[in-house]
Amino acid sequence: MNIINSSNIAEIAPFFQHLHFPSPDSHKGQNGKLMVIGGSSLFHSASIWAAEIASYFADMVHYCSTRENANVMLSLKQKFQNGIVIHQQDLPVYISEDDVVLIGPGMMRGEVESFKSNCDFSDVLKIQTRSESSFTYYLSQYVFSHYPDKKFVIDAGALQMMDKKWLLHLKTKPILTPHIKEYASMFGLNPSIKKRDEIILHIVSMAKHYHCIMMVKLIDDIITDGDNVYVVKGGNPGLTKGGTGDILAGLTASFYTYSDPLISALVASFVLKTSADELFKIKGTWYNNDDIIDMIPHVLNQIHKLRG
Repeated sequence: MNIINSSNIAEIAPFFQHLHFPSPDSHKGQNGKLMVIGGSSLFHSASIWAAEIASYFADMVHYCSTRENANVMLSLKQKFQNGIVIHQQDLPVYISEDDVVLIGPGMMRGEVESFKSNCDFSDVLKIQTRSESSFTYYLSQYVFSHYPDKKFVIDAGALQMMDKKWLLHLKTKPILTPHIKEYASMFGLNPSIKKRDEIILHIVSMAKHYHCIMMVKLIDDIITDGDNVYVVKGGNPGLTKGGTGDILAGLTASFYTYSDPLISALVASFVLKTSADELFKIKGTWYNNDDIIDMIPHVLNQIHKLRG
């Protein structure tokens, strides 16, 4: 087990050098294309935060959210101007061309209604008019089953609604970003297990069994591919605000477009916590998600300079 402290940039430098950076002669689209699928009638901001931070690092961010009416689509285009807001019916085209799909931030949770098995995409789109939580389930099922080779970051609503058995059919290692309650519910962590080392053993075994990267958010983040284990310490209570996990998911996904998944998750966790540390010096815990999004590029640039 490796412990990394967000207060010490030198500790992340050896991993940071394995992160992809644009070459001087690169062209548009050669440094990562990301699809963000998220949002609902209740949660619009979560997926926008994820897309906004990703736009700093991926060449192109495609953003697909709920289809309520034309006014919502127009509103989203006004809020998110650093990427392309796409219509839901075009989702398969963009998934095919993008390097990574982030699915889940802001998607609805709840009961799942029974529909016919093996829904095609047009059937899936119709489901949301009846039940947004069912839409989360069936859209996730459709995307995972039809694009098993795609690189996924699975967050929030998609994590809470999916069947973990679907992970076994993915051919490319996904990154899962649950907080500890989501993890416990999804993977059956007994509430009586309190010691960190026992929790880590459970997380490692699940990462190995389901062939995925686990980034489990506690006070300290636990990140593992089933073999290597990293504990990222740091941050402050300002990170308890809603939306910081969406920023982490978007940052992780943007790195994953052209970097190793374990390195992507590790560096993203470190950078989020270090950004919170820097904001604490200025504002205490009285900062918000916009402050974090603004701070992250400065922290990354600081690490980049240290890397030389």
